[in-house]
Amino acid sequence: MIITLTPNPSLDRTVTLAGPLVRGGVNRLQSVTTEPGGKGLNVARVLARSGQEVTAILPAPERDPLVAALEALDAPGLSAVAVDVAGAVRVNTAVTEPDGTTTKLNEPGAVLSGAEVAAVEEALSEAVTAHTPLAGADAAAPAEDAHSWAILSGSLPPGAPTDWYARLIGLLRQAAPGLRIAVDTSDAPLAALAAALPDAAPDLIKPNGEELGQLAGLPAERATALEQGALAGDYAPVAQAARVLVDRGVGAVLATLGGAGAVLVTAEGAWRATAPAVPVISTVGAGDSSVAGYILADVRGADAPERLATAMAYGSAAAGLPGTTLPGPADLPDQVAVVTPL
Repeated sequence: MIITLTPNPSLDRTVTLAGPLVRGGVNRLQSVTTEPGGKGLNVARVLARSGQEVTAILPAPERDPLVAALEALDAPGLSAVAVDVAGAVRVNTAVTEPDGTTTKLNEPGAVLSGAEVAAVEEALSEAVTAHTPLAGADAAAPAEDAHSWAILSGSLPPGAPTDWYARLIGLLRQAAPGLRIAVDTSDAPLAALAAALPDAAPDLIKPNGEELGQLAGLPAERATALEQGALAGDYAPVAQAARVLVDRGVGAVLATLGGAGAVLVTAEGAWRATAPAVPVISTVGAGDSSVAGYILADVRGADAPERLATAMAYGSAAAGLPGTTLPGPADLPDQVAVVTPL
């Protein structure tokens, strides 16, 4: 069982420029694409492309263009559950330059009422309990049941409580105690989750270098320097910051570091991975693809180094694809990510 929640979904519009972005000038577009988006939906689509059955939960009006776009997807294995709400789904725009530089323009999203927040929680709880064996059921469950995941991903819409992810973790732990939970968010929701540790500790978080430093309580300048240090070959401060979170109950910290690759820290150890050499075309969806790769490897029983390598492979594959295109197994780079213990 894999379930994703995208609290603030979007229609993702990617415009590809023929040349570098000129601020204040006229920019010629090479192509324009529009697809269903939002971090949780991206994760779900990558997993479905890789052969996993996944349920994607999101708030959206019944006749919203996003719902129509989801219905039009050729995505066997992906089941979308749209919780009916009043506000229209936002449109996010990504501007991609020829060298791969991507500028994102994200709308805030429609306001969720208290009743709509509760409806999303109910849909998530129902999806989890529908896949949870009843007490006393046959213990000989399929192997993948031991690797069931709920992935809570993306920004929160206006009206949602800042600590919603922490609350949802508590709800999920009660509904399905053996369920693994991943959270990929930023800013105030991520800070609220950190403040709720260890009670609301997820099994996986995926911060970037700066977010990791902030979560670990580093001063702003040291937090910003983590990725730069990794680019220079110094990964120890990244591992140390991630260890702070693991010691506070987080199961695994997957810190993505741009061109420096990524670091994975668990209670069992720490590893770094270098990114496969692929030309960067668009970074849209790269982080979400990394999360999908990690989950995919875990569901298949991989150990920590292999989970990290698979995360890197999927993230690199996404960066090498145009616009909002998300990777599948056929898109993975031939070069394998090099994983080294720290």
